[in-house]
Amino acid sequence: MMRYLLLVINPGSTSTKIALYQNESCLYSEYIEHESRSIEKYNSMIEQMPMRQGAIENWLKKKGILASTLSAVVGRGGILPPVKSGAYRVNAEMIDRLKNRPLVEHASNLGAILAYEMASEIDIPSFIYDSVSVDELESVARISGMPLIERKSQTHVLNSRAMARRVAGKLGFDYKDKNFIVAHMGGGISISAHRRGRIIDVVADDEGPFSPERAGRVPCRELISLCYSGRWDEKEMQKNLRGNGGIKAYLGTIDVRSVALNADAGDPESNLIINAMTYQISKGIGELATVLKGDVDSIILTGGIAYSRMITGMIAERTEFIAPVKIEPGENELEALAFGVLRVLRGEEDAHEYHENQD
Repeated sequence: MMRYLLLVINPGSTSTKIALYQNESCLYSEYIEHESRSIEKYNSMIEQMPMRQGAIENWLKKKGILASTLSAVVGRGGILPPVKSGAYRVNAEMIDRLKNRPLVEHASNLGAILAYEMASEIDIPSFIYDSVSVDELESVARISGMPLIERKSQTHVLNSRAMARRVAGKLGFDYKDKNFIVAHMGGGISISAHRRGRIIDVVADDEGPFSPERAGRVPCRELISLCYSGRWDEKEMQKNLRGNGGIKAYLGTIDVRSVALNADAGDPESNLIINAMTYQISKGIGELATVLKGDVDSIILTGGIAYSRMITGMIAERTEFIAPVKIEPGENELEALAFGVLRVLRGEEDAHEYHENQD
């Protein structure tokens, strides 16, 4: 079998996760944390690019890896206009959009840029895979009830689809032949309905269950009243919903593990909040089961919170009447990126070419 050596890059707001894969085997992985003073001196995300590239190159040097031995570089897909699922070759048009006309200033935008810069220097291909902006929603799922607002596909697509593929493989099926509901449970929680290989509807992290730091779906009229109360400006209200919402707002922490332990030890407030969160996750799963008309082969619980047997058990108790519940804990983005590009290099998938105003 052909051996491929892949450099995988996943930038976060204050960190860069990287890994080196030889085919399906992870040889090395690293979590590079960038000191806040190193981040704060930059006015924009794009200005951080040389600093992050230098950190990756230093890591490769320490591991004794020559860049010339790499087969491809893959980066986390950033916030682009809506794109198809799967792989895209990083090209100049994509880089222009992310560098000069970003839709949103976001750390994930650096994934494609870093991959492109490092791959171009040694004349190998660079890719993104299952970008944050993948949109496969059906027309009926886009209707919100208010013409000024269209529902968009906002979900943890990379890890969610990768875990659906993994479960399908374990069951001896092709992912594209089965239906799944995937709940990604991390700092934000999103739930997605996968029908025959396409994510046809989602419960996004602002329209479903609350999470460690996000408020999720809240009553609209009361929210509007709070917005006009004069107590908070727009930025502060956004922070109330994303960053200071959810478990943090109720209990002052985002450490779900400690809250679950307190609940298990009999703390009534922790118990109520954990019950409420799992209750809402279960409701979201049930909501998407109707989208699939009850034809669900597996429910998959993934993300960091899925390490808690207490939490996954509570969700399973409410949802396993719909379909068998499978637990795939962790945020497996590096593996998902590597395995996706491997399929491209082996000819099992085709990579898309990015163009503005594409269909």
